Amino acid sequence: MENEAQRSVSAGVDRWLADRITVVWNLLTGRPVSLYAASVLRIGYGLLYLIFLLREFPHRDEIWGPDSAWTPALAQQLFEQTGWFSVLVLSDSRAYFELCYVLALVTAALFMLGWRTRVLSVIFAVVVTSFHGRAIFMTDGGDNLVLLMSIYLVLTECGRRWSLDARRNGRKAARAGSAPAPAGSPFARQLRDARATLITAVHNCGMLVIAAQVCFLYGSAGLYKVQGAFWGGGTALHYVLNLELFQPWPAISHFVDEHTLVVAVAGYLTVLLQVAFPFVLFGRLKYPVLAMLLGMHTGIAVLMGLPLFSGAMIVADAVFLPDRFYTFLPHLCRRAVRRTDGSRPTPGPAGRPGAVPAQGGPGRVTGPTHRVVLPTGREDTTPAAESA
Repeated sequence: MENEAQRSVSAGVDRWLADRITVVWNLLTGRPVSLYAASVLRIGYGLLYLIFLLREFPHRDEIWGPDSAWTPALAQQLFEQTGWFSVLVLSDSRAYFELCYVLALVTAALFMLGWRTRVLSVIFAVVVTSFHGRAIFMTDGGDNLVLLMSIYLVLTECGRRWSLDARRNGRKAARAGSAPAPAGSPFARQLRDARATLITAVHNCGMLVIAAQVCFLYGSAGLYKVQGAFWGGGTALHYVLNLELFQPWPAISHFVDEHTLVVAVAGYLTVLLQVAFPFVLFGRLKYPVLAMLLGMHTGIAVLMGLPLFSGAMIVADAVFLPDRFYTFLPHLCRRAVRRTDGSRPTPGPAGRPGAVPAQGGPGRVTGPTHRVVLPTGREDTTPAAESA
């Protein structure tokens, strides 16, 4: 009896494990998840890096050029120690550097638009890696997250939605219409199915890695803050607001710093949001948390002058919004537009001062009139329909 009970328990455990493995496998290979979120990441990081390169265009030579304080020779020495790589140090020619910069601008723009995304994602990752490695000590640190996300996005299907590739594929499908698919050999069909399964699995793993990276970033930042005495005492933001290095608008920083209670509450709330963030992702509580994080990053961008870092974090938070949220946005916008148009009064025909309103009841027929000369010499005007 004991052997039978052990065998039944072992069989139940085996079935439970088999069911869990099947669920995980179906989740991994069944369909690509978060396609809209991946597209938002592509558009966001492509736009951010394009703006970053355009903003630094007047200072490009001082940061990455051959005459930079961090010379190509110093960069090459660092690469030998860290194993890094940059295409910018392949030549000391100024013409080569200018060509690389223009190609980087074009790559960021095309990646944002989603043109040939499979190839452009790899080139975009190479561009971000090269510029980051060429002057790793010259930027504000906001491009660290952009660097990681550019590598992760290579694994994803970030061009399946809201892209030129999606538009082109839609036109091809419309032209094909209901034409029967070409019949191939069973081996060719198996290869196509295997390729689709592999692409789906790699995409889902890439999105999982992106989500895990953001959770790790928030969680570690919150735990590090908890260990600090300034964050525990509620005075950390006070010192941050008084650092000249992070005061793009000193008047605004001093105005905020005068409200000591608000500054202390904001500091405690920042730590709470970052520590609790990984634990609220599986319920509706994540929506107000993401909204508060949006406000926090906006404040960092304005008060500390770190727009690239704040923008990178805001875009990264978009990975936790489901596809139904993005598909609902257009309907919400159209509904808001219709409501706005409906609330406006419809302008009627402008009446002339002293104009006499139209006569006649609801059943009165209007139309051309006949003029009849009466024996008395008066003219009688009646509608044509009545005179008929």
